[in-house]
Amino acid sequence: GSAYALLVAASLILLALSGTGLMGELRAGVSFALAPIQSALAGMTRSATSIVSTLGEIDRLRGDNRDLQAANLALEAENRRLQGLVTTNQTLTALLQVRSTLDYRTVAAEVIGRQVSQAERVVSISVGSDRGVSVGDVVLAGGAALVGRVVEVGPNYSRVLLISDTRSTVIGLVEPSRTTGNIQGQLGGSLVMLQIPSTDEVNVGDEVVTAGIDLGNGIRSPFPKGLLVGRVVDVERDAPAVLQPAFIEAAAPLEKLEYGLVITDYEGGIPIAPSPSPEPSLGAGASPSAS
Repeated sequence: GSAYALLVAASLILLALSGTGLMGELRAGVSFALAPIQSALAGMTRSATSIVSTLGEIDRLRGDNRDLQAANLALEAENRRLQGLVTTNQTLTALLQVRSTLDYRTVAAEVIGRQVSQAERVVSISVGSDRGVSVGDVVLAGGAALVGRVVEVGPNYSRVLLISDTRSTVIGLVEPSRTTGNIQGQLGGSLVMLQIPSTDEVNVGDEVVTAGIDLGNGIRSPFPKGLLVGRVVDVERDAPAVLQPAFIEAAAPLEKLEYGLVITDYEGGIPIAPSPSPEPSLGAGASPSAS
């Protein structure tokens, strides 16, 4: 009871003194003494808040970076797709230009299979007898560049022997000298022009076209005259030799051909047939039938 009375008395005394200058000075002193501690506590609070805010900002930036990377990958993929469409459009436009300049009936085709070895260069295309294609038809690329001849026809596909095949022979004419020779496919897919007299002038850079020369006995040339075969890239000159071979770079993209133009109404040469070989692999969606 006495302790309680003492506490009540002390409280009354403090209340009485709270308005006096002495208590004000006492509070000011206590506040001054505690100010560094309060400031430190406030700084720690601000630092903790700042750390939490910074961590949140870093996490947000990481998310933004992932989103930007995903958007960049999507843009790159779209750019590649559009570039592919541009390339395809340019190829098809070149074929349309060739078609408009030819006096022959033609049909466009897509390459759906390849059969390539050291000695063999054959591609499968997406048109056959259903589009009027027959054995012996000539196939072109953009720029009226010679690709080869059809050697097998199915209902909805055909096989084309490329001029780079070792079994292919094309009578070519060198411009401007007008000399002729036999262009043959070589192992590895290169082209060489043989039977050129050493007295004829043939130079690197000269263009070579199909000569369109009849084979005799009423047999018409297998290829129309004036189709672009390629250009001379090397000539082997040997003083004692009677003949000089010339190496030709094909004008058509034989190894990367995607589309071609088949001439369906040119009648020439003797139908050719390659040696028996396995059916080439076809692209997705192709459905060749037995010939």
